[in-house]
Amino acid sequence: MVTIGELMVRLSPPAGIRLQSARNFDVNFGGAEANVAVSLARFGMNAAFVTALPQNDLGDHAYNTLRMHGVDTRFILRQGKRIGVYYLEHGAGPRPSKVVYDRARSAFSELGSSDLDWEQILEDAQWFHWTGITPALSDSLAASLREGLTLAKKKGVTVSVDLNYRKKLWSEDKARKVMTELMPFVDILIGNEEDPHRVFGIQPKRTDVAAGKLDVEGYRGLAKELAKRFGFKKVAISLRESLSASENIWSACLLSGNKFIKSPKHRVWIVDRVGIGDAFAAGLIFSLLKGKTDKEALNFGVAAACLKHSICGDFNLVSVEEVERVAAGETAGRVQR
Repeated sequence: MVTIGELMVRLSPPAGIRLQSARNFDVNFGGAEANVAVSLARFGMNAAFVTALPQNDLGDHAYNTLRMHGVDTRFILRQGKRIGVYYLEHGAGPRPSKVVYDRARSAFSELGSSDLDWEQILEDAQWFHWTGITPALSDSLAASLREGLTLAKKKGVTVSVDLNYRKKLWSEDKARKVMTELMPFVDILIGNEEDPHRVFGIQPKRTDVAAGKLDVEGYRGLAKELAKRFGFKKVAISLRESLSASENIWSACLLSGNKFIKSPKHRVWIVDRVGIGDAFAAGLIFSLLKGKTDKEALNFGVAAACLKHSICGDFNLVSVEEVERVAAGETAGRVQR
């Protein structure tokens, strides 16, 4: 499978330390699409990641980190002057996590349509995954992405998108315009509990996202409206009921044809909030590529996301076996000896 996106340096102070008073930072790498590629590679799949990294020590570190996790790096361009950075302040209790971006003029955001050889990138692809973050970074990336999606459609490659709306990158109006134009190329839509409203103006009934009160049945109607409007084969929505920044209830639902499936609910305690949706997307994609049923794929994706809450960094460093145990209901967390 192939995915495209920006890989960034992540700098975060220790838990409990505010960004405004931080003196030390933990260094990790992350980015929505890279997180998906790492998960799939760790699950044993050939996952190629398309991006651009500068030809310097930080670029080398990022490149080698992906290779260490088994990601196919042959389509990574080594050009540009800088790698994007984001700063993460870990939330706790009633204080939410906070992200500050420093990614303007990054190597990836400055890619033009002539930089990417889509024929070569998609030559052997079965699945192409992208997120709404990539077209939000620049108009040139949005145009290049459209070229890739057009070719993927022509080749019969399955295409999935995670809406991943980021208000710090673009407005809802621009997101709606750009994303609507790209939806005809998409087979499977993935989003969280609020993305469809932010991007397409479609809101579930009897739901208050800000208060953490979600009505799963409301998302049945939302998924059906999305599928009807854009012709998606499947619509997957992750559902986070926020009790606090430290404790959530996590689940998801999936519309496949006329069938609407709800996953079990999991109570999770949060070590790291970032990359959860990407873990879910990767688990879903992996299972569908493996020929699992819709219900099995949904439950595997949810289990993968639940495990990610317990792991520091953007990447979900888990195995297929660990995810399968959680999907089977083994959630007591007893020591394994």
